Amino acid sequence: MTATELADLAAVCGLAAMWIALVWRACPALRLPNQRGLWFTVLTAAVATTLFQPKVVHWLTDLGATTHAVALARNLIGVLSAGLVLLFIVDATRTRHLRVLVVVGLVAALGSLLALDLLGSGQGGAASPAQSPATSQSLYWLVLVVSHLIGDTAAVVVCWPYSRRTDDRDLVWSLRLFAVGSALALVFWAGYLFHLFVRMPGLLPYLSIVISVHGLFRAASLLAPTATSLARSAAALRTVWRLWPLWRDLVVAVPQVALARPQQSRVREVLCPRSRPALQAHRQIIETYDALLELQQHVRPDAYETAYREAGLAGLHGERRTAAALAGALDRARRARLSGAAPSEPCPLPGVDRGSPATLLAIARMWPPAAGPTERTGATGSTGPPGSTGPAPDPLRARRG
Repeated sequence: MTATELADLAAVCGLAAMWIALVWRACPALRLPNQRGLWFTVLTAAVATTLFQPKVVHWLTDLGATTHAVALARNLIGVLSAGLVLLFIVDATRTRHLRVLVVVGLVAALGSLLALDLLGSGQGGAASPAQSPATSQSLYWLVLVVSHLIGDTAAVVVCWPYSRRTDDRDLVWSLRLFAVGSALALVFWAGYLFHLFVRMPGLLPYLSIVISVHGLFRAASLLAPTATSLARSAAALRTVWRLWPLWRDLVVAVPQVALARPQQSRVREVLCPRSRPALQAHRQIIETYDALLELQQHVRPDAYETAYREAGLAGLHGERRTAAALAGALDRARRARLSGAAPSEPCPLPGVDRGSPATLLAIARMWPPAAGPTERTGATGSTGPPGSTGPAPDPLRARRG
């Protein structure tokens, strides 16, 4: 694949990414003042980059527009994009005089481009074919390139350091990705300025690749909140998946702690959630802990120590042994509850007094516990607690019957 073909492919990918990100984030970004500026910045960059593509220029000329008008519009929108980058940065400082200064500079730059175009200084550049630079003496192009260099340099200098001083995960990634995109744009416009004076046509395809990759990072900066939201949802669904067997068994034994009865399988619980993943994971953690507290009335005084010894005999060590012991003691209390045993003085299990999600997930990893020697009943096939004569009843199934 030649550099030109690679540049064309990169341009399509960069433009597609920016427009998809703009459509996807339009409603939430426009509602939030701290993301509205970023959205308009990416919008103007996407429009300017779109008008930079030869096929788009040819399509517009077929509709009646002139190449000069398309190039002038592209350049004006590009300078507007650079100005919006500066405004996006200045808005974070909440300094009114800086905002006024940026607006005045932006208006001056746009006015200079229009005036130079009308006077003919930039006609060689504005009326030239798409992606073809003006002569090295063109003040028009110097205004255009310097405007971009100022905006992108400010973005790199401000966004990356500021991203290291905030705890907002969405903002951190948005600023860092925006800074990387601005650095790529800085490389593009510095290379373009170099080309204006030295004339290296072979450099243009590589510069096109750079500005297309810049578009990918601009799109990624806009999609950062969506990506982190998806990551949080995936983490919550992973918690739901891992906790489900333990949660299901405990709320069957203590149904009053559950807001809704468990679904038929954990696959269904994950694929058809009854609420947002984060809320569902939080609810199941609370319900599991509440059921655990309730079942401590059925824990025998020696249950944990017995389960701990059995876990050691099974070859478990460290945290896995502790989690297996907690799971074994809790399972015995659950089956005692299901068999109708009368509650007694609560016997707290060690390490679960604060309801740590990590502790509950550790127990869930060892659930269901393997039956210890004291629970094996031989030919009777009993799965109930000591003294029971059959499997422990399921109160939900009995209720359905």
